[in-house]
Amino acid sequence: MKFILQAGNWYDRWSMIENAVPEAESLGFWGFAMPDHYMWGEDRGGNSTLETWTALTFLAARTERIKIGTLVTPIPLRPPGLLAKLISTLDLLSGGRSFLGVGAGWSRSEFEGYAEWDEPSTRVEKTQEGIELILRLWSEKGAVDFEGKYYCAKGAVLSPKPLQKPHPPLLFGGVGRRMLRMAGRYADICCIPPWTQLEFEKAKEIVLESAREHSRRNEDISFAELSFFGYGTWERNRVYKREEAFLSVSKSKERGSEYFIAGFPHETYLESMRDFARNVIPSFS
Repeated sequence: MKFILQAGNWYDRWSMIENAVPEAESLGFWGFAMPDHYMWGEDRGGNSTLETWTALTFLAARTERIKIGTLVTPIPLRPPGLLAKLISTLDLLSGGRSFLGVGAGWSRSEFEGYAEWDEPSTRVEKTQEGIELILRLWSEKGAVDFEGKYYCAKGAVLSPKPLQKPHPPLLFGGVGRRMLRMAGRYADICCIPPWTQLEFEKAKEIVLESAREHSRRNEDISFAELSFFGYGTWERNRVYKREEAFLSVSKSKERGSEYFIAGFPHETYLESMRDFARNVIPSFS
């Protein structure tokens, strides 16, 4: 299995993150993922945040091997062409280590503050259309013309292209049926979190069925699971337990997941990360 470390983008946790990620690289984590939100809301940790892609670029400059990306980016929050350029630059500067987490967004206050809030069906449609434009910009030579329902591009030139071919990996994290089917069409990695609306095996089958419909071999998609040990990324006074972590990873491996995403309590983040790396990861690598 490959292990991805996760931490939030709250400003008051930055000093912890900038120390944790280089150490995570030395401890054997495959990747680091940061959520991409400008506003969390007071009930989820507050609105004092860092711009995620800027922070990830800083972290890429301080590391050499660990993959860097999001869990996840709400695609409709930004113009997709702008997002494609941001990630292409990060991929080039990092030596081909970026990945894009794909979601449709959930925070109404965030969208109303920085973009435009739409009903769920529209956000899903925007996500698919945005991914289509991003992939074209990443892969097509010359200027790209795109005329969609929500997004347009006329003579868009994205150069240089991302270093990774055919493109940086797409990590899908949506939980509804439509997002699962979209993952089957586009995802390199599909994360099925504990709060998905369906049982794990049912959700996985929806992804694989969609992949078959779009003439993709099932082997093209890897699956990921996650756990915020001590549960809750913003809640205080939570405790990491090695036995709980070992059982969570064991269950994920038994279900065929190739990636495991791990988050830890803020108060003991570094100590918990180290214990997990030294006492859990070696049993599954």
